[in-house]
Amino acid sequence: MTIEPNEQNLTNASPERVTSRSRMPQPLSGRRPDPAVPARDRPAGARWARAGLALGCGAVAGLAAGVLQPRGPVTEAEALALIAGGVAVGILTGVVSRTRWSMLAAPAGYLLAFELARTTAGLPSTGPLELDSAFGPLAYVLGRLVPWLLGATALAVGAGWAARDRSRRPIALTALTATLALVAGSLAIPASSPPLTDAGGRPIPGAVSELIAVELGGQRQWIQVRGASADLPVLLYLSGGPGQSDLAFSRVLLEPLTRDFLVVGWDQRGAGKSYPGLDAATHTPRQAVSDTIELARWLTQRYGRQKVYLLGESWGSLLGIMAIQQAPELFHAYVGSGQMVAPLATDRRIYADLVTQAMGTGNGQLVARLAAMGPPPYRSVFDYATIMSHYGLLEGAYTPPAAYLRRGAASGVGPYGVLGSEYAPIEKINVLRGLLDSFSALYPQLQDVDLRRDATRLKVPVFILAGDHELRGRTDPARQWFDALDAPSKRWYDIEGAGHSVAFEHADELHRILLEDVPPALR
Repeated sequence: MTIEPNEQNLTNASPERVTSRSRMPQPLSGRRPDPAVPARDRPAGARWARAGLALGCGAVAGLAAGVLQPRGPVTEAEALALIAGGVAVGILTGVVSRTRWSMLAAPAGYLLAFELARTTAGLPSTGPLELDSAFGPLAYVLGRLVPWLLGATALAVGAGWAARDRSRRPIALTALTATLALVAGSLAIPASSPPLTDAGGRPIPGAVSELIAVELGGQRQWIQVRGASADLPVLLYLSGGPGQSDLAFSRVLLEPLTRDFLVVGWDQRGAGKSYPGLDAATHTPRQAVSDTIELARWLTQRYGRQKVYLLGESWGSLLGIMAIQQAPELFHAYVGSGQMVAPLATDRRIYADLVTQAMGTGNGQLVARLAAMGPPPYRSVFDYATIMSHYGLLEGAYTPPAAYLRRGAASGVGPYGVLGSEYAPIEKINVLRGLLDSFSALYPQLQDVDLRRDATRLKVPVFILAGDHELRGRTDPARQWFDALDAPSKRWYDIEGAGHSVAFEHADELHRILLEDVPPALR
């Protein structure tokens, strides 16, 4: 006789039979796995599908970051947005995938998509790893340190808390979350310009020490103004590079000038604090000159001056001459330190001198490297960096003044000035990648510049500081230009115990020259 299953049958069934029936395999199609079942007990195909879903969610986040922030975060606000967005996507990923593997899969998808999305950025810090120069790995790390660490960590934290059993709080995930929160909090640390102090370390009453954002050429750019009084003559310092940020260095090393001048340091477009404004399409010598003139005019209006002094260092010396040509009425006098005149001619002379030096000393490795690079113009910023790393072979040994060494040792601003209080956390990284990226965009456009041909007459007094250990590739063209220059007055200074950065190394002598040799400025 057949017994049909009914409620009474089931009620009278033995516990063993009920258990047996409850463990019968159930079809997977159209049913979601019970979240209470450990992931290791689920079918392998389902686990892989959920890991793939997490990978895809991370890839979407990476694609968005690569499109919106191709250089990675360049401001504190962008870094915080990356963290917040990463945590949000991570939480969504954990909820949807319900697998702890999302902590690894989502960041992996993010990193891959981020790198693919920004391949067209075209800057050294976003490009592939270059091993031919010591600056190659540095550029690679600078372009990835912030976006990789912040974005991937935020995804992992969000996914980890959303995907795990909330009754458990793993130590590793808690520590990772605390670290991310600490980093996010540190991004709020503001930049500042330290107050001017007297010999006793007390702030000078009425002194000026401030960081100011100025709109130049449609881009927000930063200056630092320091002086014992707002009534002093204004001296605008143009730093080298292109792309070099000297806010911290100029603050420390040009300190003697602040007793008699309002010293203005400027992070030019694409450099340091002004790095967010870097745009390869508009980063041209013409725009740089326009920015300089606009800033000089802004300074005359803000401080009630007719004109400003102009101090140019290296690339800044080229920029200064080109600005004076276009708007001489804004400038009282020009001082050049490490004067550049003809970049391509200088680079070719330095290359030839290095080849001669390497062959003369039997440095076969350097000879081979130079032969592989070929004469300038070089193919990339990393080749230029290689050449710069060997400048010491041509400068010779010398000892700068004790005051310069003392100021540098006591400054605490670190390599390239990145530890200076002038820079907020993200800006410290921008100091380094700005030098690489801005140089790469602008320097190739200077190959046709030659002041011996293009700037034979200036309408302002000219004073040139030349170090006795400066490279001949720079000094010789500068002297040729200077000797033929027609200017209201001009003077050449051969400075002993100096290399390329004469103004920094001999700030006290520069101070004397400005006070004693340059005609007094008119209000």
